[in-house]
Amino acid sequence: MRLTFLLLAFICFQMNAQSTPDLSYYLPQNTSYNTNIPTPESVIGHQVGEWHITHDKLVQYMQVLAAASDRISIENRGTTFEGRPLLLLTITSPENHTNLESIRQTHIAQTESNSVNTSNRPIVVYQGFSIHGNEPSGSNAALLVAYYLAAAQSNDLKELLDQTVILFDPSLNPDGLQRFAYWANTNRSEHLNPDPNDREYNEVWPGGRTNHYWFDMNRDWLPVQLPESRVRIASFHQWLPNILTDHHEMGTNASFFFQPGIPSRTHPLTPKLNQELTKNIGNYHAKALDKIGSLYYTEESFDDFYYGKGSTFPDINGGIGILFEQASSRGHIQESANGILTFPFTIRNQFTAALSTLDAAKGMREDILQYQHDFYKNARAEASKEHGKAIVFGDEKDAAKTYHLAEILKRHHIEFHELKSDFTNQGKQFKKAHAYIIPKHQKNTRLINAMFEKRTTFQDSLFYDVSAWTFPLAFGVDYAEGVSMSNAGAKVDHLEFKTGTVSAKSNYAYLMEWHEYYAPKALNTILGSGLRAKVGMKRFSMNGKAYDYGTILIPVQNQNKSADALYSFLTQVAKDNHLEISAVDTGLTEGIDLGSNQFRALQQPKVALIVGDGIRSSDAGEIWHLFDQRYAMQLTKLDTRSLNRVDLDRYNTIILPSGSAGSNVAKKLKEWVQNGGTLIGYRSALNWLKANEFIKLDFKKMTHDAKDVTFEQRGDFRGAQVIGGAIFEADIDRSHPINFGYKSDKIALFRNNTMFMKADKQSYNNPIRYTKNPLLSGYISKPNLDSLSLSVPFKAKGLGRGNVVVFTDNTNFRAFWYGTNKLLMNAIFFRNEL
Repeated sequence: MRLTFLLLAFICFQMNAQSTPDLSYYLPQNTSYNTNIPTPESVIGHQVGEWHITHDKLVQYMQVLAAASDRISIENRGTTFEGRPLLLLTITSPENHTNLESIRQTHIAQTESNSVNTSNRPIVVYQGFSIHGNEPSGSNAALLVAYYLAAAQSNDLKELLDQTVILFDPSLNPDGLQRFAYWANTNRSEHLNPDPNDREYNEVWPGGRTNHYWFDMNRDWLPVQLPESRVRIASFHQWLPNILTDHHEMGTNASFFFQPGIPSRTHPLTPKLNQELTKNIGNYHAKALDKIGSLYYTEESFDDFYYGKGSTFPDINGGIGILFEQASSRGHIQESANGILTFPFTIRNQFTAALSTLDAAKGMREDILQYQHDFYKNARAEASKEHGKAIVFGDEKDAAKTYHLAEILKRHHIEFHELKSDFTNQGKQFKKAHAYIIPKHQKNTRLINAMFEKRTTFQDSLFYDVSAWTFPLAFGVDYAEGVSMSNAGAKVDHLEFKTGTVSAKSNYAYLMEWHEYYAPKALNTILGSGLRAKVGMKRFSMNGKAYDYGTILIPVQNQNKSADALYSFLTQVAKDNHLEISAVDTGLTEGIDLGSNQFRALQQPKVALIVGDGIRSSDAGEIWHLFDQRYAMQLTKLDTRSLNRVDLDRYNTIILPSGSAGSNVAKKLKEWVQNGGTLIGYRSALNWLKANEFIKLDFKKMTHDAKDVTFEQRGDFRGAQVIGGAIFEADIDRSHPINFGYKSDKIALFRNNTMFMKADKQSYNNPIRYTKNPLLSGYISKPNLDSLSLSVPFKAKGLGRGNVVVFTDNTNFRAFWYGTNKLLMNAIFFRNEL
């Protein structure tokens, strides 16, 4: 009898699990729906949750819906790297649509005045879905939310649309969503299998979380380096939404999370009222989830510290960011600690939270509008105390880095000015056209503080993400605070690159300094055209100009171009790369002459990047992006699965990002190095290189003994020893080729690991070395700080005729750490001199 009962229960479960719910499973049933509005199924060809929505079908439905509804307008704001549209729907009442620009202008004006009217003004809500492509329940729920807002006919909804302008972003990561949908759908069985070991729930490297270049785009709201982020930030600043929601997924065995996060892990620049309002909004989520019987939690994990995340970025811009995390089915159905988790169930929770957000926006409209007004009013009061004071930043040798930092300010609507003239502050030279001044007395003064602050004390020692992101340190530019606005010239309305030039035509030689950010791109173009070029190993001067270590020499004679053709070619190179090339008519200098053996011949880089299983995809993607998007350098991606079959002799440099290449290829890679190749390893790859005897490395051993720590506190104790991401100072030997192009004897390095490499006994083998007190910004425990002191983040050792180069730190972090990109380029272009 018992066996019969269990069998019937199993059959019942299978029938329920295999059946796909219709719209009634998701949608409120206390309203009628306009039959003239197309349902998702009528356009995409299946019920929501039956298959994972592909981005092309998602776009198709949103376009059809916008055409059918007078509540929706739609715009394509640009494209991803793979050419997919970046859509934004504006959803509000038909009456509001006829007056939308006026509503927007009034909304923005209320952030700039000392009085406010909240009684008859719509609240603005930005709803964004699935910024991580393999967290798809958000974008699948977007189908339902958009349909509901277009088709529902209740008085409550009509009132909501009258009082709300909804900026609706159905897919924050189109490329990642498409990649994951393909995986989940191609591995779906007709008879769904909840076994977590099934291939459906274990997607191949690099997974669908990231965009085309394998970036986590939920870390790019502040740096704004990716096309998806740039259109999103433009929309944000155009409207300054009061609430922004960010729909994510987490582990299968979890439930549902909504903010606020852990209270002690909120950034100090975020007003306390922000978190109180977030908690009040959470009551709406709890009520809605209670109604459908879904488990949830809040205030127990995640944080509101790093302003580069979608749920935190609004907090420094007068809005309220809300993170949703739904337990993920990672496919269509999967076993979990809470029972069988179906894809439709995850979608329903996201749909429910999206609607409860709108209910909260309507119910708390006046309070939240008042909060935004007060945020900017108080910010103006703070800024008025800074009247006449400013921040100056720049690099007298590198206009391009300065430009790219200014570009980010421009994207965030931060005002800045040219210099009136060159000046010195705190021993730093700031040169007109190579530096800018930011007045502190402006609307976005709090955002400026968030971008430029250096913080080393914290309420909590645990961080969900990085604890520091100080932009001038990331860019490696000089800066000073508290300077007088009397140094400011005209406000910069149209930011322009420096114009690159060649000083004159020469029949002898040309010299290109290595300081400018795009010098590696220029050199690669020169070498790629078959021209000969050399690098100066020592400093020299001529014609009244001092030339630093790493100056590039391009002789005129014995080249594959005539003198005229070479001049024309280099003129275009200088223009394309925004730098100066100097013509000289003699080889005689003060210092090493141009015919000296201290000018070393350079080879065209032929670079490969190891990717695939065992490799950290984000680290690999950052390097790929740097080569492809910044320097236009050809980079071959070698997959770990096929590395043993590849002819490595095609390459003179191979980069191994954080991870492991696998034991079966160590011998082959070692032989390639011994025959003259350069192998560059990053972060955890150092362990693999050491274990396989590519290079001898000596790491400091760390022990953390817990004293007076309870079982309950053990997680926090361990977490406090993690370096989630902080900024540290190192001394550099500028005569070493790894440091060519740097004008200072200090460098700021980003670090998020605890690999502390001991220095070599020979000082000249330590060209980069952490200072005795290296912390510049961010959190690190005292034991870790002591271990980091005077350790080294870089080593280069010969192996046969080749060499092995290692970095403990990420020199390409999230595409905005411009200040250390050149370290990798130096390891590549000057590899034979290390």
